[in-house]
Amino acid sequence: MRGAIALVCLVAIVLFGRRAAAFLPTFTAWVDTLGVWAPVLFIAGYVVACVAFIPASILTIAAGATFGLVRGVLFVVIGASIGAIASFLIARYVARGAIERRLTSDPRLEAVDRAVAKDGRRIMLLMRISPAFPFGILNYALGVTRVSLGDFVIALIGILPGTTLYVYTGSVARTVTAAAGGTASPRGPAY
Repeated sequence: MRGAIALVCLVAIVLFGRRAAAFLPTFTAWVDTLGVWAPVLFIAGYVVACVAFIPASILTIAAGATFGLVRGVLFVVIGASIGAIASFLIARYVARGAIERRLTSDPRLEAVDRAVAKDGRRIMLLMRISPAFPFGILNYALGVTRVSLGDFVIALIGILPGTTLYVYTGSVARTVTAAAGGTASPRGPAY
């Protein structure tokens, strides 16, 4: 049964990814029309995606296509950090009971709680670097553990490698699309 569910999820991700990829040029063109408000609205949208459990990988790729590598990484890290902190605080102070009820049936949460209580920053940093831990779920789950907000914020540095890779992918996609279409990339090279 789990295999069938995993297969359905994989197919859904592939199909959604293809649709989202087709929408990317339209999205970047729209963001380009926003001028100085583009980064602000992008960051706000990223925060909402984090809090609402919306996978932000497509947004992260779009950041590269829209803003280039350096600005894209900067805007994603700002949005992801604000969204992660908001999720953590919601879990800790607003929805703790509901989240604990959902997660206490999972023995992995107790193991994570023990691990972060013992060596919080290092464990969280490793979880941030690993793609095995979904970003949104991890933010809420860590909010109900004994980890401090300070350690949580410091461990957010672990999102940099993955963020940089996804943003770079978007930046390269825009450059390749522009080259294939015979137009120069308005952002210059992908790096």
